[in-house]
Amino acid sequence: MARGLLDLVEQLGHRLNEKFIRLGFATRFFFTLLLFSGQSFRRPFLTVREVYFSGVLSLLIISVSGLFVGLVLGLQGYETLQRYGSSEALGILVALSLTRELGPVVAALLFASRAGSSVTAEIGLMKATEQLTAMDMMAVNPIARVVAPRFWGGVISMPILAALFSAMGIFGGYLIGVVFIGVDEGAFWSQMQASVDFRLDILNGVIKSFVFGVAVALIAVFEGYDSVPTAEGVSRAITRTVVTSALAILALDFVLTSFMFRGL
Repeated sequence: MARGLLDLVEQLGHRLNEKFIRLGFATRFFFTLLLFSGQSFRRPFLTVREVYFSGVLSLLIISVSGLFVGLVLGLQGYETLQRYGSSEALGILVALSLTRELGPVVAALLFASRAGSSVTAEIGLMKATEQLTAMDMMAVNPIARVVAPRFWGGVISMPILAALFSAMGIFGGYLIGVVFIGVDEGAFWSQMQASVDFRLDILNGVIKSFVFGVAVALIAVFEGYDSVPTAEGVSRAITRTVVTSALAILALDFVLTSFMFRGL
């Protein structure tokens, strides 16, 4: 009994030790990435190409998802507000829900699933086929040439995608509330404009999306760069990217929300 307990504690300590070592390596990797980002900025077309890959190619899923989230939010919000005779406040509910929470969070989750997994797969396959090693042998820094542009492409794309998601969600709420249900259009827009604050709501949403972009992009490039150079290793790295990104987004959302809206 005692021996089994000691083995369990030993295994737990070993796993925690591995996690802390990997966390330290990820932190060093992040600062190395920032150090060599200046070299990648000398070739801006690399970052622009990754913005297209991570951002533009994600427009469809972000736009359609935002529209349907707005439709559902408008429908559910109207059913709830109608019970209290406040159906004209539907615009406030839709706008605040999207700009504060749903826009940045859901857009980041979709971004991690679509773009983050692709970045991990691309870098992991480059490592498995020894392309990164070949760059090292040719005196080409793989972090500056491969990793940094993908990281900054994700960081730049994320706030834009989150803003688009919120805009499409508000449009979806307008369609279901004003066009289909019949909520007064003037009340919908006027109450939204009067209640949504630029600093507390819109700016905080942009800050959230920027932080989420940094987290997702860092996890994606790190998992790809640190993946085991085999087919199984790359597939596990992709899975870790999606799972870790989702947990990081939700945890960061709680932390940021607690600081941003603590005084309200």
